[in-house]
Amino acid sequence: QLQLVESGGGLVQPGGSLRLSCAASGSIFGVYSMGWYRQAPGKEREFVAAISWSGGSTYSGDSVRGRFTISRDTTKTILYLQMNTLKPEDTAVYYCYYRRGVGTRGTPDYWGQGTQVTVSS
Repeated sequence: QLQLVESGGGLVQPGGSLRLSCAASGSIFGVYSMGWYRQAPGKEREFVAAISWSGGSTYSGDSVRGRFTISRDTTKTILYLQMNTLKPEDTAVYYCYYRRGVGTRGTPDYWGQGTQVTVSS
C-alpha cells in the first residue's frame, strides 16, 4: 500500500552535484524515518543517511559525511539527498526506504526501486 518513487539519478562529473528525491504515498502514519542505502556493482549494500521525520534528526555514513545532506519536505512527504563533491566511488544504485518506529536506525520496512548514480569524467 505504501509506495516510494525515486527520481534525480543520472550521470555527473567528479566534483559535481546531484539531488535525489523519493516521494512516499499510501499508508503513512505515526512515527517513522526515511533514508538511503546504496549498492555498487560487486559491493555490499552500504548505509548512506537517514532522517527522523517528525524531529528531523539525521544520521549519515562515514564515507558521505560532509558531502551529502539528507532532508525532508513534511508537507508533501518527500525525501531528498543532496550530493555534493561527488567522487567516482559514489557510483552506485541508490535506494530510498521507509522505516516504522522511533529513531533513524533499524531495518527498513519499504524500499524504492532504486536510481542509478554514475560519477565519471
